[in-house]
Amino acid sequence: MSITLQLNDCGLLDFIRRAGRFGSDRYAFVVTPNVDHIIRYYDDATFRDLYADAGFVLLDSRFMAGLLFVTRGLRLKTSPGSDVTRLLFEQVIQPDDNVVLIGGSEADAETLTKKYGLRGLKHHNPPMGFINDAAAVEACLKFVENESPFRYCLLAVGSPQQEILAQALLLRGKARGLALCIGASISFLTGAEKRAPLWMQKAGIEWFYRLIQNPQRLARRYLVRGPRIFALLPRIRIELRSPQVTQSLAPPT
Repeated sequence: MSITLQLNDCGLLDFIRRAGRFGSDRYAFVVTPNVDHIIRYYDDATFRDLYADAGFVLLDSRFMAGLLFVTRGLRLKTSPGSDVTRLLFEQVIQPDDNVVLIGGSEADAETLTKKYGLRGLKHHNPPMGFINDAAAVEACLKFVENESPFRYCLLAVGSPQQEILAQALLLRGKARGLALCIGASISFLTGAEKRAPLWMQKAGIEWFYRLIQNPQRLARRYLVRGPRIFALLPRIRIELRSPQVTQSLAPPT
């Protein structure tokens, strides 16, 4: 089976500028595929549908970008999700901005509030396994919608849960603002997890640093599941999204 993955031709600073101008009169969501997400994208048609509805699909993985350059000569821009989250907090988000955080602990929310002087951070942490509980999902969606319009909604509940929430908000048509599927990015900002040295990030081997930091949790992802990308890559066509896709971000009526 062959599939097509469409990516926005958007580097990190370019996206930060776009996100800073997005406003709160419409809704869109952002996904940042890494190698693990791309494998899921290949395997799961439902996951591909989630990506099709995303306003921005930004390549997270420098490793994947390097692999595509070596094998196909493609030069793709990357916007690592952790860098996107960091720069939003450091350069864009203002103290009084309405920011919604889904996931993370109360301690994480308090740390972010103090670190960035936030007065408008709203936090909801759904229970473990919430995505299989219709009532818990509904409570999560209503929390976000009740805080709309927001400047940013940060969905930090892991993949594919965060993408499912993001698409549901789009389809319900009530939320306004930009939602970002950010995974573990909050843990790096709060210091709960340490990021790899900059040279490792730029070399595309941040995954190796994370592996040696937490081998018990990540060994299967990086050493068993991850290598499948080499077999799948010939079956994955990479396309750049047309400008019209990115511009058509208004929620359905």
